[in-house]
Amino acid sequence: MMPSVTERAERAAGSPMEELYRRHVDDALALGFLLTGDRALAEDLVQDAFVRVLGRFHDLRNRDAFWWYLRRTIVNLANSHFRRRRTERAWLERQRPDHAAPPGPDLEERDRLLAALATLRPEQRAAVVLRYLEDLSEADVAEALGRPVGTVKSMVSRGMERLREELGDDA
Repeated sequence: MMPSVTERAERAAGSPMEELYRRHVDDALALGFLLTGDRALAEDLVQDAFVRVLGRFHDLRNRDAFWWYLRRTIVNLANSHFRRRRTERAWLERQRPDHAAPPGPDLEERDRLLAALATLRPEQRAAVVLRYLEDLSEADVAEALGRPVGTVKSMVSRGMERLREELGDDA
């Protein structure tokens, strides 16, 4: 006999996947927002990341590794998004070279930081966000980004130098 819709929903409600989602969604959204500066985009990236990671790890044995896979997937999706956006903008600029977007207004401190973060290359932004805003060690950032520790140190150092230039004495 096939289980009813209600029985299937009750079983799914307490599923390990739902538990993983509830445990990590807030941190994932915060990371997505820090990487993109856009709440809606962060929600889209996080949703895609959960679908990808949960789809690959249906029977996840090491739940502690889930956050690492999810974090890496969010960073990769954000990098892919910005790479596509850069390509689209380049194409649009070739189509209409006279129409440049006007700069946005100077907003409060948070917005200044997000704007300064947006000036960094996506890989650099990910390294700085993971190192200082997620408070990961350099080794953990290197693992999350799939880069050598020395490369991460260089990316973070150059990223912080760029942020100091953008923010002035406030950084």
